[in-house]
Amino acid sequence: MTRTTHSTPARGRARRLVPAAALALALGAGLAACGDEEPTGSADAASETADQAGSVTIGDPWVRATVGAEDTSMSAAFMTIDNDGDEDVTLVGASTEVAGMVEIHEMSMVDGAMAMQAVSDGLVVEAGRGKVLQPGGYHVMLMDLQGELAAGDEVELTLEFSDGSAQSLTAPVKEFTEEEGHYHEPGTGEHEHQ
Repeated sequence: MTRTTHSTPARGRARRLVPAAALALALGAGLAACGDEEPTGSADAASETADQAGSVTIGDPWVRATVGAEDTSMSAAFMTIDNDGDEDVTLVGASTEVAGMVEIHEMSMVDGAMAMQAVSDGLVVEAGRGKVLQPGGYHVMLMDLQGELAAGDEVELTLEFSDGSAQSLTAPVKEFTEEEGHYHEPGTGEHEHQ
């Protein structure tokens, strides 16, 4: 949208106002030119992507503090992801400026022991359901951290989905000691959408 500002008498008459008819003609020509560049059907595709992205709700995000941890080069983000839509949605990646590498991880049984590993095909959130990313289960692993994360800090995080949509969120950093549990302990969570 173009905003026209008018000169006040204090600024003098050096500026002339654009007549309304000329402004309307210029805006109309500009909008027509933009319309020619838009691919056919892209409005429908954009609307569909927006609907899918709009069906995902992120709740209670937080990141484990690294201050006082043995290894301050990594942490994890936790949250709930609810899918109110009619189609499954897959979380395929994430990004943040505080980490050099970000992956979706899970705990699973490997050779008789629980081990953390990347979820190669993404994390599917079924239609009408939700996933809990929690310590000992699914989590967003933040590796090669650019600095320590202290309780009270905030981390800007962008979640990326298989339909090409993305959601940005702000996750507070919370103190999380080894005595309270470690995010690599076994366990995953799912919850029904209410």
